[in-house]
Amino acid sequence: MKFLGNVLATIVGLFVFLMLFFFGILIIVAIFGGEPEGVTVKNNSVIELDLKNIKHDYAGKYEDPWIKIFSDKKSVGLTDVINAIEEAKTDDDIKGISILNDESSLGIAQSKALRDELESFKKSGKFVMAYANVYSQKEYYLNSVANPIYINPVGEMDFKGLSAEILFFKELQEKTGVKMEVIRHGKYKSAVEPFLENKMSDANREQTTALLNSVWNSIVAEISKSRNVPVDKLNEVANGLLARTPEMAKEQKLVDIIAYEDVYHDAIRKALKVEKDEDYNKISIFDYTKKMMTTSKINDAKDEIAIIYAQGEIQSGEGDVNTIGEGSMRRSLQEARKNKNVKAIVLRIDSPGGNALTSDLIWREVELTKKVKPVVVSMGNYAASGGYYIACNANQIFAENNTITGSIGVFGILPNFNKLTTKIGINAEQVNTHENSARYSPFVPLDEKFKAVTLEGVEHIYKTFVTHVAEGRKMTFAQVDSIAQGRVWSGSEAIKIGLVDKIGGLNDAISAAAKLSKIKKYNTRNYPEYKKDIEDLLANLPFAKSKEAFIKEELGEENYKVLQGIKRMQSRKGVQTMMPFEINIQ
Repeated sequence: MKFLGNVLATIVGLFVFLMLFFFGILIIVAIFGGEPEGVTVKNNSVIELDLKNIKHDYAGKYEDPWIKIFSDKKSVGLTDVINAIEEAKTDDDIKGISILNDESSLGIAQSKALRDELESFKKSGKFVMAYANVYSQKEYYLNSVANPIYINPVGEMDFKGLSAEILFFKELQEKTGVKMEVIRHGKYKSAVEPFLENKMSDANREQTTALLNSVWNSIVAEISKSRNVPVDKLNEVANGLLARTPEMAKEQKLVDIIAYEDVYHDAIRKALKVEKDEDYNKISIFDYTKKMMTTSKINDAKDEIAIIYAQGEIQSGEGDVNTIGEGSMRRSLQEARKNKNVKAIVLRIDSPGGNALTSDLIWREVELTKKVKPVVVSMGNYAASGGYYIACNANQIFAENNTITGSIGVFGILPNFNKLTTKIGINAEQVNTHENSARYSPFVPLDEKFKAVTLEGVEHIYKTFVTHVAEGRKMTFAQVDSIAQGRVWSGSEAIKIGLVDKIGGLNDAISAAAKLSKIKKYNTRNYPEYKKDIEDLLANLPFAKSKEAFIKEELGEENYKVLQGIKRMQSRKGVQTMMPFEINIQ
């Protein structure tokens, strides 16, 4: 027995030693091996604008020091990129920016913010040049700020206007026996229309057409200004697909030069006065941004403006860079409110909405904060439904012309399998102590009393939502109700009906916050700091590829997005204040 005990103790000791050794090595690698060597910006350099890994305005930060060690140190947000380009205007080592075959997952309002910064960079006297084998509409919108614009001789130009496609599932439900029971308020709340109809309603077609036209008009207005081509002419080009080949695109003045990539690089060498057979100095926007984040000088001002980023669908819980949770949002607002150095708050929202309860909890925190110091909202790609809910009571609201906002409406969806289970021979029976003691069951027909009670809840949340908007925007309930009903508006439309105060980006909102708080010299502080647990820590280890990464690899980017949409639908609990559809401009 003693011998077996010694063997067992030896095995346990070896196991503990190996575990300690393993995690020790991981910690050393994470601390000393995770960061690349210091980046040097050489004289006479060009920034290469590659945005494929930039998705969010804010890349996030973490409270736990261990998470900070193991988390992705390479994270960069679009706001960081824009700030770096701002710094590059006065950096003598940087002579220009090259946009080369850029592909990004940025939204249209984010592209607008980046485009504005590139325009400002150009005005500093430095060049912005662009080359692509194929231009999608969204990428061309960004690239159109460049001069000159190159395209591959056998490349393509996609310039045809915007289109929306919505699938309807009414007949599918009837054939399969799987029914989505919908409870909603708002004639425009078309998030649930696909489950109720087989075709688009007039109300939905009206709002979708108006929204697409508004977004398109804002896009072509800026392309027109950059390319000196009238808007009417651009619409004629889109209507007739008159820029589909490189030669046609050049004829329509959408591009300047048809050439292969080596010719493009020769042109950059010429601009830099570098010999044709020599390499020119270049630095990726990622490396340049990381360098600026660690070396940029902070002024000696004590006053601060807090920027709180709310990005993604609104859900319960802590939240992260992809989702808005009440945990991180309420904590951030409370910390900024109590911090004496923080004189004002900018709430940067990029969200299509989500959980109604979470939206209301965040709204309440904004309401409490507004009593102590100014709160200004800056809207990104979306601030719709629940995203507008958390914005409506701010002191001022800024949006881009092509921001998608509004969607003041409420709905609930209950999947019901009764017809399907009956068809295949499954029967559900319930035994209750009281008349209403049973919870909703997807295996029995929806009870009219249960439906009435649920509708009552939806109506209550809708009235609360409209009341909050009316109070925040200094309008009557009837005024808000007439522009609500779940209808979606662009930023340029929203300003006309009182949902937005001014057209502008994040920097405009920061300037407005400084003015409201009567400060001239200040620094900015980013929130939230997310709380993560050990599971998140292990998922971020260099070798620990997430299951999502494996699935994306197998399915491909587009199919993975479809899967994510289904998963988001399954995870939505409770009554939703959610935008009726998702817009992805290509």
